[in-house]
Amino acid sequence: MFVEVARMDDIASGGMIAVEANGKEIVLCNYDGKIYTVSRRCGHTNAPLEMGTLEGYILTCPMHYSQFDITTGEALSGPVPRSTGDEPLPEHLKNALQYTGMLLSRIKIYDIGTYPVKVEGNSIMVDA
Repeated sequence: MFVEVARMDDIASGGMIAVEANGKEIVLCNYDGKIYTVSRRCGHTNAPLEMGTLEGYILTCPMHYSQFDITTGEALSGPVPRSTGDEPLPEHLKNALQYTGMLLSRIKIYDIGTYPVKVEGNSIMVDA
């Protein structure tokens, strides 16, 4: 059953917003004027995906930079460590980051869910 979750005016081209439909947390993604919907939580560590970035059809998780295809929900890449710049890290921090990276590499990355969406006039409707 389709329910209205937002208006087209609510989401800029290239933007994302989190909404709820029938008790499910989802993210609306505006890719070239077309709306796609995906599960709100990352398929790696459950981070809120609307806080990530959307470049074309690729949504990047804000926490560990796993990437997902918003058109299919497919996980495209695993976690990528963020650059810490050119400054050398203190040894204890370097060790902690290496250990965390090792742990993250052992967490399976799952595809994220997608939902049927339709736009009627200015209304965005989702079947979740």
